[in-house]
Amino acid sequence: MVNVIDMHCDTIAELYDNHKNGGRASILDCDLSINLNKMEQGGYGLQNFALFTYLEQAKDRPFEHCIKLADTFFTEMKAHEDKIGIVTSYEEIEKNWNAGKMSALLTVEEGGVCQGELAYLRILYQLGVRMMTLTWNFKNELGWPNGRLEAEPGKMISVPDTEHGLTETGIAFLAEMERLGMIIDISHLNDGGIWDVFRHTTKPFVASHSNCRALASHPRNLTDEMIRALGERGGVAGINFCAAFLRDEKPEATVSYISDMIRHMKHMKQVGGIGVIGLGTDFDGIKSQVEVKDASQMQLLAQAMEKEGFTAGEIDQVFHGNVLRVYKEILR
Repeated sequence: MVNVIDMHCDTIAELYDNHKNGGRASILDCDLSINLNKMEQGGYGLQNFALFTYLEQAKDRPFEHCIKLADTFFTEMKAHEDKIGIVTSYEEIEKNWNAGKMSALLTVEEGGVCQGELAYLRILYQLGVRMMTLTWNFKNELGWPNGRLEAEPGKMISVPDTEHGLTETGIAFLAEMERLGMIIDISHLNDGGIWDVFRHTTKPFVASHSNCRALASHPRNLTDEMIRALGERGGVAGINFCAAFLRDEKPEATVSYISDMIRHMKHMKQVGGIGVIGLGTDFDGIKSQVEVKDASQMQLLAQAMEKEGFTAGEIDQVFHGNVLRVYKEILR
């Protein structure tokens, strides 16, 4: 069984909403794509748990909302310390790994929760957050996502945005994240902002859940030029299981096929090298039907990769080795 590291899921937000509405769902056995029992069945070594904040719903209190999500994370993880340990450094990951215990790494999806305040970023770091996307799908104090246009009445489409770069505040956040040892995540960031990250940083960073734009045209995916540059920097892009980021065709695009995941892996390998590929399932944040239906079935992907000619060493790199390399270099 190949050890799994998944750079992105939205499970904590789902649990928070359940508890807020009076439910008692548990990270141990909840009816979601990610739970601890399913992770054990699927061979998980580490799961990144995102604190996802929807800015338009959080209104003027995004940081407060993020902290409430963090409370759910800590409450759930502390209740099951026999199975999973919260980690903030490579050494802690390695300790759990050697003990056969799963790890949970805390991340933030939506840099706007910091409201442009470096003090809030540092507080999140002290809470244990070790990765953050600079944006989600809304403009914030740091930068822009790619754009949306009304192609026809009632139908919105996403389009690349090369006009807007990071703000001065966004650039300051890059410097502070590198100083602290917090991994910069460019998933959801617009094209102009992504290139600003390359220009204003020196260390590896990630696109935690993004695929290849050459194969699926959604601008949430990375261009070949971005993949190549990310590989040269030593960064990693996590294969996203969302159908819209795997293929363009309809109605097949409502199903996320393993064959398409492998197609994106092969393209990434050709463009940026095997070292640029990781996993970023986006479980519990995607609505499409997934052939790898939940965490318990992750080994199906490893088996399919083997049939498609990936070596055992390459599968190890994609499933955990490449991400661990970045974590070892950045986290402290």
